[in-house]
Amino acid sequence: MKRMTVFCAALLTISMLAGCVQTTSSSSQTSTTVQTAAAESSGIDLNKRYEYDVREMTVNNNGEKIWGELYLPKKDGKVPLVLTSHGMGANHESGASYARKYAPRGFAVYTWDFRGGSNANNENRSDGKSTDMSVMTEVSDVEAILDAVKSWDFVDNDHIYLQGGSQGGLVTAIAGLHRQDEVAGLILLYPAFGMVALGAQYSEDMPEENQVGSIIVGRRFFKDMAEADVRGDLQNFTKPVLILQGSEDGLVTPQSSESAAQSYPDAEYHLIEGAGHGFSGEHHDQATNYALNFMANIHK
Repeated sequence: MKRMTVFCAALLTISMLAGCVQTTSSSSQTSTTVQTAAAESSGIDLNKRYEYDVREMTVNNNGEKIWGELYLPKKDGKVPLVLTSHGMGANHESGASYARKYAPRGFAVYTWDFRGGSNANNENRSDGKSTDMSVMTEVSDVEAILDAVKSWDFVDNDHIYLQGGSQGGLVTAIAGLHRQDEVAGLILLYPAFGMVALGAQYSEDMPEENQVGSIIVGRRFFKDMAEADVRGDLQNFTKPVLILQGSEDGLVTPQSSESAAQSYPDAEYHLIEGAGHGFSGEHHDQATNYALNFMANIHK
C-alpha cells in the first residue's frame, strides 16, 4: 500500500498539535487571586476539597468501544461533569492532569482515548485505526459520550462542560455547535481552528495512508476537514466559552484564539504569559484556576 509523507509546512505544524508541553516559570499570584474570586462570587466553594475515585468507563459508538477514565468526587448528590478531548496523536492522559485538579473541587471528569486518535508512542485503549480517524469521527465520539452520560445517575445534566485542547479544541467547538442545548459551556485550550486548511490538501488521488508527523492518517482525515471550518458559525453558540492561550505558542497563534473569542457572543479569553503549546507547571495551575472560576460562575 502506498503511503505519502506530507512535507507541506502547514501539515508539519499541525502534526505537532498533539500537545507538546513547555514549562516556563511565572508568578502564581494571579492564579491564586482567580481561584479566591471564584469561591467568593459563586455558589461553589472552590476552597473545599473532596476525595475522588477513578473508574474505567467505556462508551459504544457505532459498535466500537471508546475507553476512558472517570474521576468522580465523593460528594453527595449530582455533580457537574467535564468531558475532555485530547489533541492529535495524544490520549486520555492529556485530560487526566486537569481531572486531578477538578475532581477535588467537586467536578466529575471523563477523559478518554479517541477511536484511532493516538500515535504509536501513546497507548490507545479504544477501538479504531488512525487511518479511519478525522476531526468529524472525533466529534462523533463526543456526541456518543454525551448520549451515554444521560444514563449516569450521578451527573448534573444542567452542568455538563466540554473541554478540549489543540485538535481537541476544534472538536469541542464543533460538538458544542451540534449539541448546544446539552452543554453548559465550553473550555477551549489553544484550539486549532487553523487545521481546517488541511481540507485543501484532499484529492481523490491522495494515497490511502498519509504520514503526518508521528501519526498515520487516511484520506478521510483531509476530506472531513471540509466540514470542520466552523469559524463562521461560532456566533451561533450562545453559551459561555472560555479560551485559554499561551503567549509563546508557535503552533496555535494568540491571534487565532483571540479571533475565535471575538466571534463567540459570550466568550472569556485569557493569554497565559510565557506558556507554549500545552500548559504545565504554574501555567497549568493558572489554566485550571481560570477554568474552575469559569465553571463556578456558571454553576450558581
